[in-house]
Amino acid sequence: MEDAAPSKTKKKQQMHELQALGAELVGLSAEQLATMRLPAALLAAALEAQRINSREGRRRQFQYIGRLMRELDPGPIREQLALWQGLSRGNAARHHALERWRERLLADDEALTEFAREQPGADLQALRALIRNARKEALENRPPRAFRELFRALRESAEDRQDGR
Repeated sequence: MEDAAPSKTKKKQQMHELQALGAELVGLSAEQLATMRLPAALLAAALEAQRINSREGRRRQFQYIGRLMRELDPGPIREQLALWQGLSRGNAARHHALERWRERLLADDEALTEFAREQPGADLQALRALIRNARKEALENRPPRAFRELFRALRESAEDRQDGR
């Protein structure tokens, strides 16, 4: 039996996958789209889809994007999107870890000692002041200025440690 052509169902499934990939492209910022090195027609179509508000118009534009994507290899696009999503997930995980540290520092005085062990270069005096001020703000129902500054200080000390400073 010779090389059989893909079934109509298989072709349709591939078209829908390419349309979904195109929809992910439309969700990117203009700067991210520019770094993807897409063909000019596909880049213009993705930017145009971002401007279309009509549901039917967007649907037709996604079909057009899917048609344009059939002419190129979607592998590099998938790889770049996966890379960005991985970085995004990593950043979110670091953000949540810092939020947990902030909550622990505000709830428990011993947490600062533990934080100092993990982040040897951290400015403990500044952190103590921020913790004290954040607790005071919470008791007095004031805006959480020190609460936010504490998060920034934690993030900076974590970044300093990653940079090797």
